[in-house]
Amino acid sequence: MLRLVSAVLLALVAGCASVQVPARAQVTLTSAGDSRVGTYVSSPWGFSTSSYWIEGPEGLILIDTQFLPSEAEEFVNWAEQVTGKKAVLAIVLHPNPDKFNGTNVLHKRGIRVVTSEQVRALIPHVHQIRTEAFYDRYKPDYPTEVPLPDSFGPSTTELSAAGVTVKAHVMGAGCSESHVVVEYEGHLFPGDLVANDSHSWLEIGRTDEWLVRIDEMKALKPKFVHPGRGPSGSAGLLDAERAYLERVIAEVAAEKPQGTPSKEALGNIRSRILSAYPGLRFDAFLGIGLPAEWARQAKAAGSAP
Repeated sequence: MLRLVSAVLLALVAGCASVQVPARAQVTLTSAGDSRVGTYVSSPWGFSTSSYWIEGPEGLILIDTQFLPSEAEEFVNWAEQVTGKKAVLAIVLHPNPDKFNGTNVLHKRGIRVVTSEQVRALIPHVHQIRTEAFYDRYKPDYPTEVPLPDSFGPSTTELSAAGVTVKAHVMGAGCSESHVVVEYEGHLFPGDLVANDSHSWLEIGRTDEWLVRIDEMKALKPKFVHPGRGPSGSAGLLDAERAYLERVIAEVAAEKPQGTPSKEALGNIRSRILSAYPGLRFDAFLGIGLPAEWARQAKAAGSAP
């Protein structure tokens, strides 16, 4: 049974009363019934971003680094203190700031941070445009130096640290232009290629390629999937993500997209998606995602805006 513990209570549960982590964070000590996998979820201020740790006999491997430097510190503090082991390696899954922004925090703690060559190449530009969007809102809790992981190379590879070996699959575009998906003994860590209880980040309008990523992940036959947002679950989360993407594609197609979308058309699409998926968090993501999907379909029909 999963033990979801607020940051206020976790000190009592884990006997770590000296740990100073605000109550805004949530930590799951045992994810998908496997005590080797733990989850840290930031506050909504940090987009409720999920990061994970894998506990090995000699330390921890971390999955992603969080959006805010303060929450990167909290993530590592919790992971290390509830396990009693040091983090030695972190893997960034794709070039979105909620995945890579904590890189420099981890570097300062002596933790090696890696990603694929393709993801690494995209980070400086993404950091620049996201800093323009987010810095004034979050300062001083936002990185000013480029949070740049090391590259493990351009191809799928095995990574070993802390007495653990994981497989880092290098994949193409989906919610970002490039992805790493980590596989570990039946566990799959796809980042924002899978969302559970949240709307998906559709910003770049690559849903057709995203569906290919779903097929690639299903071919790995995972038992457990640990999404970028929302609770971990079974491989059924991959089917649910496919159904969500196909529904978004269909709802946009129903408006016969040509040129630039009207506010009315986007409003109609949004209303239908919200009706089909009541209660999903971060519906604001649709404000960026639906125009991107419209543009993709309009371009495919020879009528790009």
